[in-house]
Amino acid sequence: MRLYVGCAMWTHPDWQEKPLPPAERLRTYASWCNAVEGNTTFYATPQRRTVESWARQTDPDFRFVMKLPRTITHDRRLTGVDEEMAAFLDALEPLGRRLHALWVQLPASFTQLPALADLLDALPSHYRCAVEVRHPVFFENPRATAQLEAVLEAAGAEWIPFDTTVLFEQPATSPAEYEARAKKPHNPRRTRALTRYPIVRYHGRDDPAATVAGWQPWIDTTVAWLREGRSPTIFIHTPDNASSRTLARRFHADVRARLPDLDPLPDPLPTDPMTLF
Repeated sequence: MRLYVGCAMWTHPDWQEKPLPPAERLRTYASWCNAVEGNTTFYATPQRRTVESWARQTDPDFRFVMKLPRTITHDRRLTGVDEEMAAFLDALEPLGRRLHALWVQLPASFTQLPALADLLDALPSHYRCAVEVRHPVFFENPRATAQLEAVLEAAGAEWIPFDTTVLFEQPATSPAEYEARAKKPHNPRRTRALTRYPIVRYHGRDDPAATVAGWQPWIDTTVAWLREGRSPTIFIHTPDNASSRTLARRFHADVRARLPDLDPLPDPLPTDPMTLF
C-alpha cells in the first residue's frame, strides 16, 4: 500500500530556520512529503535543465503532479495546442517515473467536453492524466457529471476534486482566509475515484485543529481506497500554507494509524523548528 501526501509548493518562508539555497529546497521538502503539486508550470513551461535539477533532488519514488501551462488550458482552451503540449512533455521528460500525473486544471467557464476528449486521446498512452473542473454544472447536473465521467473513463483519466468545504463552512477569520475564499472554487465535495490513482486537493483553515477535524471524511475515504488496492495522493492546503507541510504528514499518520502496514514517510531533515501537534 502506498499513500502519497504533499503540498501546493516545496518551499515556504516558515518552513526553514534560515533560507535554503535553491538546490536544497526541493530535496528538503522531499524528506517531509512524498508528492508535490507542480503549480509553477501553469505560468510557464520550465527549462529542461531545471527539471533535471528537480529529478536530482528527489528519489525515484517521489511523485510530481504537474499542471499544464495556462496557454494550453485557459488561453487556447485545449484547442490547437499540439506544439505547446509537445514542448511541455519534452521539458518534463527528465522526471521519468516521478511524473505521477499531468494535471489539467480547467477554467471555471469551461464545459467543452469534446475538446477535453480530444486532448486526452492525443496524449501518449504512458502518461497518466488527472482533470480538475470548476464549472458548477459538473457538480450539480447529473447528466453533465455522467458525461464528464464517461470522457475521463474512456481515457483512463482521474477527476481531481478540490474540497473547500471546510474553508467555506464558517466565516473567514483572517486576511489569509478572506483571500483564499475569494480565489478558491466552492463546489460540493466529491469522493468517487475513477482510477487506481485518485488525487485529492483538500483546503483547510488557519486553525490546524479545524483543518484536521474537517478532513475526517477523507481519512475514511483514503482508508477505503487503500483497502481496494488504490494508491491515492492527497494534497493539503491551508490559507497561507505555513502549516501545510506538517499537516500533510499528520494526514498520513492518521491514515497509517488505521492501516499499520502502510509504507511510512521518510524521516524529515531537521530544518523546521515548528511543532503543531
